Amino acid sequence: MPAPAHASYDAVIVGGGHNGLVAAAYLAREGRSVLVLERLGHTGGAAVSSYAFDGVDARLSRYSYLVSLLPKKIVRDLGLTFAVRGRDVSSYTPAVRDGRATGLLVTKGERRNREAFRRLTGSDREFEAWQRFYGMTGQVARRVFPTLTKPLPTRQELRTAVEDEEAWRSLFEEPLGQVVERYFDDDLVRGVVLTDGLIGTFAGADDPSLRQNRCFLYHVIGGGSGDWDVPVGGMGALTDALAGAARDAGAVLATGHEAVRVETDGRRAEITYRTEDSEGTVEARHVLVNASPRELARLLGDDPPRPPAEGAQLKVNMVLRRLPRLRDRATDPREAFAGTFHVAEGYAELAAAHDQAARGELPAAPPSEIYCHSLTDPSILGPEPAQDGWHTLTLFGLHTPARLFPHEGHDQVRDTLLAATLAQLESHLDEPLADCLATDAQGRPCIEARTPLDLERDLRLPGGNIFHGDLAFPYAQESTGRWGVETAHANVVLCGAGAVRGGGVSGIPGHNAAMAVLGR
Repeated sequence: MPAPAHASYDAVIVGGGHNGLVAAAYLAREGRSVLVLERLGHTGGAAVSSYAFDGVDARLSRYSYLVSLLPKKIVRDLGLTFAVRGRDVSSYTPAVRDGRATGLLVTKGERRNREAFRRLTGSDREFEAWQRFYGMTGQVARRVFPTLTKPLPTRQELRTAVEDEEAWRSLFEEPLGQVVERYFDDDLVRGVVLTDGLIGTFAGADDPSLRQNRCFLYHVIGGGSGDWDVPVGGMGALTDALAGAARDAGAVLATGHEAVRVETDGRRAEITYRTEDSEGTVEARHVLVNASPRELARLLGDDPPRPPAEGAQLKVNMVLRRLPRLRDRATDPREAFAGTFHVAEGYAELAAAHDQAARGELPAAPPSEIYCHSLTDPSILGPEPAQDGWHTLTLFGLHTPARLFPHEGHDQVRDTLLAATLAQLESHLDEPLADCLATDAQGRPCIEARTPLDLERDLRLPGGNIFHGDLAFPYAQESTGRWGVETAHANVVLCGAGAVRGGGVSGIPGHNAAMAVLGR
């Protein structure tokens, strides 16, 4: 927790989340003097690992949990000691057909997948549509992902790069629901595809704003393949590596220092910060804000952006003594939970849940998706839990906008939603989940839930929105600058998830903000 060593720096970065650390490392490696002001007592923001349960030796990725959008370029440029592992299983979705427990297991094997689709639907039609659809998104990923760490292309330049009018229309112009319905017939298959457009995004399949399309795009282009990988050592391994790279390059990381005001004339800026027992100021040529656009406006004394951001997810962490048995006896739980385990995410179920939430009601059958980090990376478990066969589970609930959680009575609503969400999971299990949960040092079940209001309180995510606001298509728009990080002030840039091409654990806004400051 070092205090600022100087009265003036080339760059002051507000916020020590992963994007701020990326920017700090790039700028410091170029010889710039850099100070990072972080409100919390540690760096990492939402990309951290922690021991969530007292006396349980399991280091969980407590908030963000998978990696897809982090470019290898950033890892190479900064010399990070950080690795990810791919998952052989993409997803498993349980179902009941003709009174029989079954499901759809999607793996890396084409032959297995054909058999899995045939087992569920009775023909090859949906599998062949799946191949066509994800062949199309794969081509878009290969063409769009490399542009994310370059100056913003125009809309026409990106369209030309995609070089496929059907793909462009399907992903950039036509509501995702129409595309899904054109490609697929089976309700469950349609739902599995649609879910990537609803992660942390409250939208219907046919929303004319195309919020769901923008969310979907960022979920299928990562790495040029769309693969979602497991960070070895947990998400904190990435931010620890980034903090080390920034420090090694000479950046000062001042934790416990909250920036409370930024004043600028476009050439020099003064940043006021507060600690537990004092207040101070520091000057800078450039200010990089690794926080939301709303927080940026507050720091500058500007009007907040409209409309306000709203998160729409329930995040649940669990530690289990063993993986639960499935009612679908043809599927091994070690495969089912290794990928993304979809619950109550059929196409009609997603629509019903959205409509109920839009009316201000908790969904009766809350949709969610679950995965087991420890199946791919057992290093997050201590020796004893690993030897005893323990596992972690992460659940991410959809269609639970912040508006559903009143400040008065919040915990009761959260508990009601959690119980309903777990009931949907248990409908596909052959034993109670409670029988599988580990207990902490006080004998309490190892399960915790976080709503959008919890995330706003703990991490200052605006409205609990994990993207800081609606995602934007990755091309230049009316108010964007060369890199998509610029603001109305010449020496203040946004380096958080609210930048164009922000959202997710990517480091891309941090890279792009550093490039903007360096005049690249």
